Amino acid sequence: MKNRREFLTTVGAAGAASIFVGSGGTRTSLAAEGTQKLAIDGGTPVRKTSLHSRPYGPQFYDDVEKQELMDVLESKHPFRWWGANSKALQFEQAYAAHIGVKHAIGVTSGTTALYTAMAALGIGPGDEVILPAWTWYADYDAIVLSGALPVFAEIDGSLAIDPDDIESRITPRTKAIVPSHLQGGVADMDPILDIARKHKLRVVEDCAQCCGGRYKGKYVGSIGDIGINSFQLSKTITSGEGGAVTSNDAKLFERAVRFHDVGVIRAPYTESLGGGLLAAFASCNFRMSEFTGAVLKGQLQKLETIGTRLRNNARKVRRGIADLPGLKLRKTPDQEGDLGVTIFLDHGTRQRRDRFLRALRAEGIAASGPGGSVILPTDKRIENKVTLHPDWPSFNTPQGKAIRYGSECCPKTIDIHGRTGGVIMDPNFTDDDLKDIVRAIRKVYLAMRSA
Repeated sequence: MKNRREFLTTVGAAGAASIFVGSGGTRTSLAAEGTQKLAIDGGTPVRKTSLHSRPYGPQFYDDVEKQELMDVLESKHPFRWWGANSKALQFEQAYAAHIGVKHAIGVTSGTTALYTAMAALGIGPGDEVILPAWTWYADYDAIVLSGALPVFAEIDGSLAIDPDDIESRITPRTKAIVPSHLQGGVADMDPILDIARKHKLRVVEDCAQCCGGRYKGKYVGSIGDIGINSFQLSKTITSGEGGAVTSNDAKLFERAVRFHDVGVIRAPYTESLGGGLLAAFASCNFRMSEFTGAVLKGQLQKLETIGTRLRNNARKVRRGIADLPGLKLRKTPDQEGDLGVTIFLDHGTRQRRDRFLRALRAEGIAASGPGGSVILPTDKRIENKVTLHPDWPSFNTPQGKAIRYGSECCPKTIDIHGRTGGVIMDPNFTDDDLKDIVRAIRKVYLAMRSA
C-alpha cells in the first residue's frame, strides 16, 4: 500500500463505510483492496518495522513514582507497619475508593491474592470451586493448595467463563465460582451472580488482566463477594509484582487481612473493623512492602489515563474494520467497560487463524492468538493432578479421583481458543500506528476472503 494514501473512516446510518482514498480522490472498493499482494507472498508490507505493544505501566513511570519511592528511602521504614504514613496503606485506601469498595488489602502478587481470597471464603477440603478452562495457573493452584477441587467450565466467545455452562457443573459440594476477566475483557457478571445467588455460592472475581475494566458502570473487583488483582509487569498498572484483595464484606476482609499477616490484625484495621470480629487462625505472610505500595500509589494515578487510551485506540481500530464482510469480533458483554486490550477476530478455523496471524506479522503488525493464560485441563501437570506430594489429600478421595481433566472436559474452549486471534493494543500507539493496524487487518482479511 502506498504511503500517500490516507485511511478515512466514517460510520454511516447503514453501517460502517471504511474506504481508501488515493491522492487523486478516487475510492478503492473492497474488491480492489482484496487484490493487494500480501507481504507473506512477496508483496510490500504495510510497515517496514514491526509494531508491537509494550508493558503499559512502565511507559507512564515519571517523577510521581520516583518521589513516592524517595519518600520511603528517606523515611528508612520499608516495612509497612513500622512507619507512620504508610504508602501501602495509602495505596489500599485510594484503590478501594477508586473502584468503589469498602475494603482493600495489598499483598505480594495476584497469586497470593487468590490464595488469600480462598482463605477468606473458608475454601477447603471437600469443597469444589468452578473456574474457566482458559485462565491462568494461579486460579487452579490456589484452589488446590487450599485443599479443594477445581471444576472446569467452558468459555464462550468473550473468552471468559460461559454462564450457560456453569449450572451443570454445580454439585452439593460447590462453594464458589471464579469468573476471570481476561485480556482486558469483562466476564458477563449478571447471569453469573444470578446462578451464584440461586445456589448460595460465593463469587471470586479474578481481575488480574483487567485492572480498570468496568461492567455496566461498576469496576471489576467490586461486583462479586471478593475480588483480586495483580500488578505484575504485564498488567495495566505495575510495580513489577504485587496484588490486592477487595471486598465489601467486613468478615471476609478481616479473614483476608489475618491470613496475609500471620493471623493478626493490626491498626488501622482494628479500628475500621470495630476492633476485629474473629479469632486468629493458621495463616501466611503475604504483606506488601512500602516500596511496592509507593510505586502502586503513583501508578494508580495513571490508571484512568491508560484505560482511556486503550479504549480509544481499540475503538478506532474497530471502526476502521467495521465494514469488512462477515467480520466477527470477540464477544463482549460491555464494550464500553471492556478495557480494549485486544482486537480479536473469530476466524472460523484454526488453520485460517494461523494463516491470518502469519500474514499480519509479515505486514509488520505483531499478532497472536489469545495469550497470557492457558487451557488448563490440557496442561499435563494438571491433567495428571501433579501436586506437592503424590498423596495430596483432595485428589486421593473418591470425589477427587472421580474428577477427570484433559481435552475431553473442555472441547468448546479448545475450539474457541484455536480460531481466535488478533492484535494487542498499546495506550501509546499513535494515530499512524492505528492506521497501519487497520490497513494490515483489512489487507490480509480481504485477501484471504477472496482467495
